[in-house]
Amino acid sequence: MSLSAADRELLDRAVGVARAHSRWRHHTVAAAARSVDGRTFTGLNVFHFAGGPCAELVVIGAAAAEGAYDLETVVAADASGVVVPCGRCRQVLSDLVPGVRVLVSETEEVPLGALLPSPYRWSEHLSSLERRRR
Repeated sequence: MSLSAADRELLDRAVGVARAHSRWRHHTVAAAARSVDGRTFTGLNVFHFAGGPCAELVVIGAAAAEGAYDLETVVAADASGVVVPCGRCRQVLSDLVPGVRVLVSETEEVPLGALLPSPYRWSEHLSSLERRRR
C-alpha cells in the first residue's frame, strides 16, 4: 500500500520542516496537516524541561490561526521520517479533530480511531458533571 500523492507531499513537508528547523533537544519533530479545503499547515515541537507542545499540537494551532478547524490528514516526522503521535496528541486530536486521518508510516494512513479506539471524552465528562448538579 502506498500513500496518495497528496499524502506523500504532506509527509515531505513535515520531513522538510524537521530537516530545516530542528535544533538539538528544543525542536526535534515537525508536523504537517491538510484541512478539508486543501490548505496545508506546518508546525514544530517546542521542547523545554518544564514541558512544551508536541508538533501535532502546534500544527493544530497554526491551522486554527488561519481559520482552519477541520483537518483531514496529519503527520508528524523527524528528519528521518514518520513519528507516530504520542498518547497526549492522540487524545487532543480525538477531542479537536476526531475524523482526522493519521499517517503512521511512509506507506500507511489510518483513521485516528485506530490509534485511540476508546478515547476519553471531555464533553461527556462535562455533561455528566452538569447532570449531577441538577
